[in-house]
Amino acid sequence: MTPDLTPIDIALASGLLFLGAGLSLILSLGIGRSLLLAGLRMVVQLLVLAVLLALIFAAGNVWVTLAAMSAMALFAGLEVLARQDAPAGRRWTITIGAGAMIGAGWIIVLPALAILIEAEPWYAPEIALPVFGMVAGSSMTGMALALDTFSTTVRRDVRIVEARLLAGHTRHQALSGPVRQAIRTGLMPTINAMSAIGLVTIPGMMTGQLLAGADVMQAAKYQMMLMFLISGTSVLGVVGAVYAMARRLTDQRHRLRLDRLRVER
Repeated sequence: MTPDLTPIDIALASGLLFLGAGLSLILSLGIGRSLLLAGLRMVVQLLVLAVLLALIFAAGNVWVTLAAMSAMALFAGLEVLARQDAPAGRRWTITIGAGAMIGAGWIIVLPALAILIEAEPWYAPEIALPVFGMVAGSSMTGMALALDTFSTTVRRDVRIVEARLLAGHTRHQALSGPVRQAIRTGLMPTINAMSAIGLVTIPGMMTGQLLAGADVMQAAKYQMMLMFLISGTSVLGVVGAVYAMARRLTDQRHRLRLDRLRVER
């Protein structure tokens, strides 16, 4: 078991953040304020999360657990929007991000909880929410990169896409290049993470189990399973989000609708 951390321990650790802010000031990097605000935001969010999780764990209700997962997916959609240079409408981007997260996450995570992890009950929030959170966090990064890459590539290659449409290609054929590029980019973080695990990093779930005193091999097996869940969710989420955005940027008459980029809806 790991020892309890005191407020003094946390304060001492936070000194490293102030060290970074000080270096930013000395080197004129201009990120000191952002660094400190990000640290403050993290502390507040984690404290709020701890209170909410205590209430959710105490409830132990399937609908509360699913509602919490949906809320996490919604916030993931908001983060996907925040990382776009040219979002195709705020509501559309949030809906696509959150919808892909819920759909892919539930398709992958819920059966895993019941069949692979064999949680009792399968919706046990102390197991379901951490697993869904780790899967959602990794998949969110992939979807954000994929959507940003897709919109950027379409704007860059707009003449090529329009030429293919004028030549009689369908919207799916005309956008096949940007779609493939976006999907490859979106899946790259997951591929890199799986390649580096065990050689460069000791991943989060395995670290947590080791700190809790779990058997090393058992911790490794759980981390393998988690990475497979993340990869599956990332693939389904990225592919679904990119194709949904491709439909957003075209219409039924197979015309490109760049006017929908940066449009507030």
